[in-house]
Amino acid sequence: MSPTWNTAKKILCVRLDTIGDVIMTTPAIRALKTSHCDRHITLMTSSAGAVVAPLLSDIDDLIVYDSPWLKATATRQNSEPEYAIISELKARNFDAAVIFTVYSQSPLPTAFLCYMAGIPLRLAHCHENPYQLLTDWIKDPEPENFTRHEVQRQLDLVTSIGSKVEDKRLRVQISEIARKNIQNLLEEIRINFSQPWIIMHPGATAISRRYPPESFAIAARKLVQDYNIQVIFTGIESEIELVESIRLQMRSPSFSLVNRLNLSELTALVEKAHLLISNNTAPVHIAAAVGTPVVDLYALTNPQHTPWEVLNRVIFHDVPCRICYKSICPEGHYHCLRLVAPERVVNAALELLQVRQPAMPVRATKL
Repeated sequence: MSPTWNTAKKILCVRLDTIGDVIMTTPAIRALKTSHCDRHITLMTSSAGAVVAPLLSDIDDLIVYDSPWLKATATRQNSEPEYAIISELKARNFDAAVIFTVYSQSPLPTAFLCYMAGIPLRLAHCHENPYQLLTDWIKDPEPENFTRHEVQRQLDLVTSIGSKVEDKRLRVQISEIARKNIQNLLEEIRINFSQPWIIMHPGATAISRRYPPESFAIAARKLVQDYNIQVIFTGIESEIELVESIRLQMRSPSFSLVNRLNLSELTALVEKAHLLISNNTAPVHIAAAVGTPVVDLYALTNPQHTPWEVLNRVIFHDVPCRICYKSICPEGHYHCLRLVAPERVVNAALELLQVRQPAMPVRATKL
């Protein structure tokens, strides 16, 4: 007997993107997991996205697959990886596959893999008629009719097969070991716990999503000198030089945990912080998942990845070339971030700190 969505137990969830995209899919995955008993959820994602899998409580298993139709994947020498993934999917005997994409991605290459693997139920948004590649086709209304937040898009997809969830928040789990490690690190760098401290994350993969280092430095200096707010910088190894240049331009005390944290520890740090100031990249969605307020420096390259269900301020300079989906500004000016005054960042931070801790004296004597 062919399975239906009501009887499907082994479900493959495909999100071939990066950390933030996977985190934004967690409410939809949770809806699939909890809407029927005894469901086993396997996440298939990229090497980059797989890093966050240990933090996802609704995932039972993981398949890592770097697809040739995504930009970050290294050039293929041949199609052997595709034959291998089809064989693996076939061997696992999935009842169903749900393919999560942004509206600028086609689900059809993934749908073809699932079709070749004999997965009987296959669901996705799709602009064009997929015919037999999808058993459940939701005609994609974006962006022609409207655009939704990425989280809502994926929730709407699984709602079409009867999977709903009351709690729509992003969710990650943090180990007590990670929390303890962060407490020890904060004590090691001598954070003053009696004063507010925030995280600044100035890196991003795409050049178009990076707020200028000199503007980060001005904002950080004002927060430290005018308001006694401690600033901790985070980032990966390739961002060490970037962060050190910002700290040098600050001409004020700051702290750096760049290249000192794994993802679980970064998540624990964000959970503990009073506030995150970041470009629009993975830590923004981590903050939303742990409930930490966010100042999101939001390049207008795409409209649907703002912080989800968390206190936030989204800051940008409006431009006529908005929603370009480009990693490098096609106009060459990067105005949607470069024209954001550092004072706007500072004011947004102070507003959110007051919202979270209304009794906290915000203004203090200059250092």
